[in-house]
Amino acid sequence: MKRLKSALVFLLQSIVVGLAVAFLVVLVRPDLMPLVARDGGSEPVTYADAIDRSAASVANVYIKRLVADADTAAGRTRFQVNTSFASAVVIDSDGYLVTNYHVVAQAAEIRVQLADGRLAEPEIVGVDRETDLALLRIGLDSLTPIAMGNSSDLRIGDVVLAIGNPYGLTKSVTLGIVSATGRGVLNLATFENFIQTDAAINAGNSGGALVNSLGELVGINTAVLAQDPGTEGIGFAIPVDLVRGVVAQIRENGRVVRGWMGLEPDDLTAAEQAALGLEASQGILLVDVYEDSPAASAGLRRGDIILSINGEDIVSSRQARLLVAANKPGDAVTIVVIRDGVRIEITVVAGERPEEAPVFVRP
Repeated sequence: MKRLKSALVFLLQSIVVGLAVAFLVVLVRPDLMPLVARDGGSEPVTYADAIDRSAASVANVYIKRLVADADTAAGRTRFQVNTSFASAVVIDSDGYLVTNYHVVAQAAEIRVQLADGRLAEPEIVGVDRETDLALLRIGLDSLTPIAMGNSSDLRIGDVVLAIGNPYGLTKSVTLGIVSATGRGVLNLATFENFIQTDAAINAGNSGGALVNSLGELVGINTAVLAQDPGTEGIGFAIPVDLVRGVVAQIRENGRVVRGWMGLEPDDLTAAEQAALGLEASQGILLVDVYEDSPAASAGLRRGDIILSINGEDIVSSRQARLLVAANKPGDAVTIVVIRDGVRIEITVVAGERPEEAPVFVRP
């Protein structure tokens, strides 16, 4: 009898603890629950709450551009007005919105329509071509800024929703998952670190919000891979962690100030790594050095194998570009290279990345 009583007490304690844990999970991470109870029943999971939290922060953008139309008969150039659709995201109550650079580039007129229907002509605070981001500002009050998430927390398989203005269809939402993170070498921007998703991103979604299942912003939708009409489900978004840094610099400086060394890296093949005695995915090749650049002044040479930058092992040229750009002008950067089989440590004082690249040093 005593054993039975002890067993019952243990069972009741386990049930209470289990219920308490379940309650905390529902309270903190409702998105993890497979079913949503309503009116005493069960229904398939819904993301309506996430949309309710975020959709009011996504604005429609209407752009007009003057497009040259050569009038060969008259021997002169005429211009016609081209209208397109895009999206933007309200990021704070001071009137700042984020969109893509390619959305506002060469625009003759830009109009923003908020989710509540109000219209405004935004000021372009600043742009960053190299990440395809632009910061706008409108002079309206009572704005609804979006909740910011952390793109570094994203995992492949996480549910995401794309909100935007595709083809002028306002407040459109598509659902998908994170297909990959850290995508680069797409030739969409200089500094690429894209989130790949299969949530449908169509014309007009550019500059819109990619949100998680809690309605938090995790990316700015920017492009879709459409090499042929049969390509589907391959879209890309700029991670919000990168957006934060670009926005902060534009607000402070009116532009993005990046470190620059004047070097051009390239990835090594597996055969080249084996021939150099390197481990797989270790090191990159310095294929060019700019004339009169910080790298040239420090003694870096074409053909050097870069192993690390500021103590971080280098496995790709994309990683090296991001690390170099993350420095401020004047920072002393330690680079470890292999030259003629000898490991050398070189200190480079970073300069400011120029808008126009100078000429390469050629042997």
